[in-house]
Amino acid sequence: MKFSLLKSASLISVILLTTTACAQQSATDTIKNNVNQAPQNSASIQSTQATSSVSKAVDSQLRQLLSQAGIKTQITSIVPSKLPNMYQVNLAGQPPLHITKEGKYVIQGELQKNPSKRVVTKKPARSSSLQVGKPVSASLKSDLLANMGALKNMSAKTPFFYTAVPGVIWGATLEGVPFLLSDDGQYITDGEISVIENGQFIGLDGNFEPLKNQAVFATLDHSQLITYPATSPEKAVIYVANDVNCPYCRRLHQQLPMLNAKGVTVKTIGYPIYEKSPEQMRAIWCQASEDGRRRAFDKAMLQGKMTPAPANCKADYVTPNREKSAGLAVMATPAIYREDGVLYQASFESPEFLEFLGVD
Repeated sequence: MKFSLLKSASLISVILLTTTACAQQSATDTIKNNVNQAPQNSASIQSTQATSSVSKAVDSQLRQLLSQAGIKTQITSIVPSKLPNMYQVNLAGQPPLHITKEGKYVIQGELQKNPSKRVVTKKPARSSSLQVGKPVSASLKSDLLANMGALKNMSAKTPFFYTAVPGVIWGATLEGVPFLLSDDGQYITDGEISVIENGQFIGLDGNFEPLKNQAVFATLDHSQLITYPATSPEKAVIYVANDVNCPYCRRLHQQLPMLNAKGVTVKTIGYPIYEKSPEQMRAIWCQASEDGRRRAFDKAMLQGKMTPAPANCKADYVTPNREKSAGLAVMATPAIYREDGVLYQASFESPEFLEFLGVD
């Protein structure tokens, strides 16, 4: 079991909120006004696209492919998508699909027009298959942010990654809420990229997520991870996004001696989500040595007792890795990842957990 961090919310409200509580309501109102006043909302996007044409061959091919993949809902039209290299498949009574020409990659979701003024108008260089799961280039990130000026939650710390669809970028807010956007920053959706293989939907793109997560791990300051090394020959390494006040994180922590004995090294990412956790975790990370941090963390997780920060420590060693971890899109803690970037999505108290780690 995991503790849910975020309740469902509209994508535009999540992306556009400022991070200070006192500004949230006014920010939301401003965004609603911006979206309503934008040149195109999702309805007008479909209206504009309806005037565009798709060849009969492509139309027939995509209809047949989606029918074989199990789409029973009536397809009302197929038009070019505002997402690059994709077609929009409009469905009766459901959000549209966006699908690549060969029919491999599919996104379901309404597109929302970015209300920001478009500052950079040049066409971005499209990504290649070798860039999937890698952070976008510094120049593309700069251009995206320049075109997202009205989106208050966007900053230089916002993670952006190339996906398997050239021209479609994956991003996340610093709160870990993921979204997809066109590489000119003009259209945003909260959909995810699914894969059709051998005529059937096989789920989300299982290649992208691990590659992205590995890229995130590489950016972390490993000196600021609290590490519990394997106490027998190492067989697995896991990264765990943890909060000292999360009850399920504490239950996982009780299993660390067993995991270490089985050859599992555990690297803890400080990921405070409870209101009182940031300062408590800052104090733990302020301890002078790695052993001192580990002892303070154990005390918090096993006894619920928080160690105060030394009087001379005013630094915050938790937030930098917490912000870099936004690219993991943590939606619940503890979030457990293998070293290869694969997220564990079941109970860590089940036998499947050890199978996932490759230990017995």
